Amino acid sequence: MAKKTYIVAGTAVALSVAAWLVWRPDQAIRVAAGVAAHHVCSMTYISGQDPKETYDQLVVPVLGETVGRLLSPHVLRDTRSVEVSGPLGSTLARADFTPGYGCRLALPGNVPVAADTTKHAAAEDGFAPAGPVAASEPSIAAALDRVFTESPAQPVKHVKAVVIVKDGHVIAEQYAAGFDLHTPLLSFSVAKSFTNAFLGILAKQGKIRPDQPLGAPEWQAPGDSRRKITIEDLLRMHSGLAAEEAESAYSPVARMEFLHGDMAAYAAAQPAKEAPNRTFEYTSADTVLLSRRVGEEVGGGAAGMRAFARRELFDRLGMGDVTMEFDGRGTFVGSTYVYTTARDFARFGLLYLRDGLAPDGTRLLPEGWVAWSRASTLGAPYGAGFWTNDGPSRPAKWRVKVGFPKDGFYASGTLGQRIYIVPSQNLVIVRFGYSAPPDYGIEDDLALIKASIAATKTN
Repeated sequence: MAKKTYIVAGTAVALSVAAWLVWRPDQAIRVAAGVAAHHVCSMTYISGQDPKETYDQLVVPVLGETVGRLLSPHVLRDTRSVEVSGPLGSTLARADFTPGYGCRLALPGNVPVAADTTKHAAAEDGFAPAGPVAASEPSIAAALDRVFTESPAQPVKHVKAVVIVKDGHVIAEQYAAGFDLHTPLLSFSVAKSFTNAFLGILAKQGKIRPDQPLGAPEWQAPGDSRRKITIEDLLRMHSGLAAEEAESAYSPVARMEFLHGDMAAYAAAQPAKEAPNRTFEYTSADTVLLSRRVGEEVGGGAAGMRAFARRELFDRLGMGDVTMEFDGRGTFVGSTYVYTTARDFARFGLLYLRDGLAPDGTRLLPEGWVAWSRASTLGAPYGAGFWTNDGPSRPAKWRVKVGFPKDGFYASGTLGQRIYIVPSQNLVIVRFGYSAPPDYGIEDDLALIKASIAATKTN
């Protein structure tokens, strides 16, 4: 994670060579193989991307060159699977694609899901024309070029898509070769902001309250301090659980995501290391527990969750096809895996720009939910499912200083998937890529935000 910018918010699966060599190398290589199998599967079968390019640009930088080159992905088109073998040729991991549900690793105890081939078209509502929108303002065009342009002296950015929305309409967009306005994009931890939306919808319906305990069945024994952990504690990442998200194959989150079919059960099994609401500690385990709670409230397993998301959120926002991935027990992986087009990610951003209102003015999120979500947590530049410029942290102050207004906040995934939201300027900018640390291309993004504001300023 870039300490200056607090950008990374994702899967915590980067593996160092040292980590691979200590403790249990068999576990580390299985995690690495799981990363490779899942990512290549998803980008091949959901996004329609070249498997080799995906492996080289997305997987190898995450695993590290040494570990990445020990593994070999094999795309099996007849079964819509990806297998990953090690240096001795044995299969170490397999991910399987199911239409409507994306890819998941083949792990013990996986519950089958039936394919759903239903297609959904984005609304024709004046949000954007049928074709791509070129920037008409020279300053915005120049800032877009800066975002996409690689420099030999700088870490790679591999930016794939940028969409700029002003006053509810797309005013500029740009895509990398092989990507366009119809390409579903891997979101990583942008998915956490979707989990915020699902909880907000349930709160609006009176089914949950942020201040109520999560109620995990694993925590109900007398004297278990985890019984006190609330929905808000998990959304704000101050649960107190010992569920570290670190750049190691041995971190609890890496094991949760790539070795365990029932991710939420694994997250719930982690002990408390301190009382909640004391320390901000970013971990996808917190969000997976919330995703399970959402699924329990909705009912109907994975199919029920898909139907709820389509009925209560995606259709209401005019979004087209959205792929949500599920773990082996049918829990939405709301920490990490949502796929849709850049334009539809922008439509999602507009929900928060409009204070929780759908395009037709119907309230989807409770009044005050957006302000609460972007309010900083314990002084960190993080709110409840969004990173924020609110509060006293140095990263927030730095972003404001260089031109990202104080009321701005954003959904963020590791490697540079972001939805920037600036209510005071009626502006949403989506930027998705596979960018390298330490800053994951954020300085170019902030220059784009500044140029977009200057060119289209709302008084």
